[in-house]
Amino acid sequence: MIITKTPFRISFVGGGTDLRTFYSRRKGAVLSATINKFMYISSHDFFEPKKIRTKYSITETVDRVEELKHPILRTVLTKLQVNGGLEISSIADVPAGTGMGSSSSFTVGVLHNLMVRKQLPVSKEILASTACEIEIDILGEPIGKQDQYAAAYGGINLIEFHPDETVRVSPLYLKPQNRKALEEHLMLFYIGSQRSASAILAEQNKNTAIQQEKFNALCSMADMAEELFDKLIQGEILEMGTYLHRNWLLKRQLAGGITNAVIDEIYQTALSAGAIGGKLLGAGGGGFMLFFVEPEKKATVMSKLSSLRHFPFQFENEGSKLIYFGD
Repeated sequence: MIITKTPFRISFVGGGTDLRTFYSRRKGAVLSATINKFMYISSHDFFEPKKIRTKYSITETVDRVEELKHPILRTVLTKLQVNGGLEISSIADVPAGTGMGSSSSFTVGVLHNLMVRKQLPVSKEILASTACEIEIDILGEPIGKQDQYAAAYGGINLIEFHPDETVRVSPLYLKPQNRKALEEHLMLFYIGSQRSASAILAEQNKNTAIQQEKFNALCSMADMAEELFDKLIQGEILEMGTYLHRNWLLKRQLAGGITNAVIDEIYQTALSAGAIGGKLLGAGGGGFMLFFVEPEKKATVMSKLSSLRHFPFQFENEGSKLIYFGD
């Protein structure tokens, strides 16, 4: 049996600038972090030597890879030339469609697991770039590259996306006290409404390509990601709240489904209770909301948002990793 453990991510600033419609015209940049919530992928020999069994939200048992309904599993197994006699299962700490990059964590985790099984070379760059190839180039998902790179590399990073398709990952090294302070200022709430990012991102892709106003907003968001990275390096942790707020005001303009009356009300309630800034994670429409709150005001925010589930977390640094290899 082989088991891999791949983190989910929270994005701070710059989301959307990792879409090809943007970075093909101008460098994109995203500041994000992985957290201690994970996607676990296990694989082991299946009793039926000519069959493949996959277990995720449903169980599939097929004779041929091309019969698999799950597009990512079907594509990864085809690419890696995996045939029969294999069972693959997934377990996640967070539901799909909640804005933490679960689809890409799944892709990176499956790739990592099966590349180890096939004794293929594995590196963070190989995992991230191959996951992008599968999700974006082969499956044609209208998504960006930030989730794959965050899941593979782990940690707090500035991830830059260049017109020539190269990606640069710059880790944010914080003093232990500043890292702890940043964690202590962040609050995560689950607001429900699981959704597919594809429709929202498809509209955003279209808008970015044809509307200069949307493109300009994304330019500002990319610049802000780099600015905030520099400020955090200098220990200016409180700047995170202001940048989250500015980024959210820009992001909500990018496509119609990003926000709604319920999300706007939650955001304003949090600000009124003392949050400095925040944002909805992922493409929009539902999932998790992140807020930056001074520690002495967290109890008030918690009280005002008591109808929502508070979701404590910590940063993680390792990215996708192999945690078991044995019988």
